[in-house]
Amino acid sequence: LQAVRHHRPGLDSWRQGIGSRWRDLCRRAWRLPGRSSPINSLQLVASGSPTNWKYSFKDRKNSDFVNDELETETCFENKKLRNCIDEWKEYIKDRLLWVLKNAFFGTNLGYINYRFTNANLEPGYTAEAIQIPHPAVRMVLYGRHINKNLAAQITYMRPVSWVQYKNINGTTGSHSVWMNIAGLSLLGNWPLSKKISLSTEAGFGIITRKGFSINNVPVMKNATYSSLLTGGALHYHINPKWDIQLSTVWSPNNKKEKQPATTFIAAGFNYRLRPLAPQRVEEVKKTNNYFPKQSVLVAYTTNALGYGVNNAVSKGPVPIFWGGEAHISRGFSVSYQRNIFRTKKVFAIDWAAGFGWWQSRDNADKFITFSLVPVLHFTAWRSAAADLFFEYAVAGPTYISKTIIDNKQTGKHFTFYDFMGMGVVTGKKKNIIGNIRIAHFSNGNIYPANDGLKIPLSFCLGYNFPY
Repeated sequence: LQAVRHHRPGLDSWRQGIGSRWRDLCRRAWRLPGRSSPINSLQLVASGSPTNWKYSFKDRKNSDFVNDELETETCFENKKLRNCIDEWKEYIKDRLLWVLKNAFFGTNLGYINYRFTNANLEPGYTAEAIQIPHPAVRMVLYGRHINKNLAAQITYMRPVSWVQYKNINGTTGSHSVWMNIAGLSLLGNWPLSKKISLSTEAGFGIITRKGFSINNVPVMKNATYSSLLTGGALHYHINPKWDIQLSTVWSPNNKKEKQPATTFIAAGFNYRLRPLAPQRVEEVKKTNNYFPKQSVLVAYTTNALGYGVNNAVSKGPVPIFWGGEAHISRGFSVSYQRNIFRTKKVFAIDWAAGFGWWQSRDNADKFITFSLVPVLHFTAWRSAAADLFFEYAVAGPTYISKTIIDNKQTGKHFTFYDFMGMGVVTGKKKNIIGNIRIAHFSNGNIYPANDGLKIPLSFCLGYNFPY
C-alpha cells in the first residue's frame, strides 16, 4: 500500500493533498532525528497486516529510507490510515454516483433526409441514379439533467443504409457514401402539463462523410467538419424513469464540403436513472442475489471455429452487433471489471479496463490495444450452483497501436471496443466466472476511414470478488 504526495519546501503548501491525516503523518516524519533540510518528495510506505501497520518514509530526493521507523500502530486503536483510505473510496464512489445520478439514455428511430445530388460530386462526374435510404437511428449515449429546465447530452446518429450513387459516367456499379453525426448539445425543458413537456436543442455536431473514388481519382471527397445542430422534442412522461417522445434535429448544408443539409424526424424513448429511496437501497444490499464487486479475467481468442457467430448477429434484417472488414485470427487479453450500479436481481453496469494483444488473419499483423469499456450485465437465471448471464459492451474508448491492418484503413489510433457474450458464475462462493464472447473494433465513423476489425470467439476465465 503506497500513497505518494509532493510538497513545496517548508510544508506550507501541499499540492493535491489527500487530507489532514496524510499531513499529520508527514509532519511526524519531519520531526524525526536528523531531518534538518526540506524533504522535497515523500513516499509513505505501510507494511504489515490490516491489524498491525508499520509506517516508514522514503526520501525520493536522496533515495534512502528514513532510518527511524515510526512506531507500530494497531488499526483497532488508531484508525487514521484505514479511515483515510475509506474516505478516499467514498469520494470515488460519490463521484461515480454523481455521474449516474439524473443521467438518461435514449434511442430514436425515424426518417432522415439529405438531398444528395450530382452537384455533390466532383466536376465532370454524373450518376444515372441516386438511391437515398431514409430509415435512421439516433442514440443518446449519455445525457444528464443539470436542473429542472436544463440538460446536456452526447448523441450519435446514422442512417441504417448508406446513400448509393449508381452508374457514374456510364459505368456499371454503385458507390456508397457513409455519413454520421456525433453531437454535443444542451436541452431546454419546458413543462406543458404534469405528463407533457417540450424541449429545445442547440449544440454542435461533428459530421463525418466517407466518399469514394474511381480509378484512384476522388469522385466524392471525404469530409469531417463541425456544424450547428438544432432541434426539439415533445415528451410524454410515462413515469419518473420512462419518457416517450417525438423529436426532430437539423444541421445546415456546407458548401465548402459539398454536403447537403440534414433533417431527422423520429419517435423514441429516454430512460432516466433516478436515486433510490434509502430503504430501497438497504433492501438491495440485503438481497442474497449475487453480483460480483470486481472481477479479473483472462481470455484467449481464436478463429478455429470460424466467424459464424459474428456473421449471424451482424447481418440480416435486424443486426444486433457489428462485423468488420479485417479479421482477427488469434489474440490474448486480460481485463479488470468493477461494478458501479446494480438492481436487486437482474441488471448491473460495470466498468472494464483491459489490455489485448492481437494478430490478423491475412497478413499476420500484430498490434495491441488498451480499452476502458462500459458493460451492461443481465443475469437471466439463478441457482445455488450457478448463475447464467448475458453481457453487452459498446463504445469503449480504446487506444490501438496500428491503423493499417490487413491493408485495411481502420482510422487513427483512437477507436472503440464493443463485445457481447454469455457466461456462468459458479463455485462454492460464486467466485469462478467463465464466458464466451465476440468483439469488434471500429471508430464509429468519427474518421472517414473506418474499416472495422472482426474478432471471433474469445474464451474467458476469471475470478470474482463478491460484495
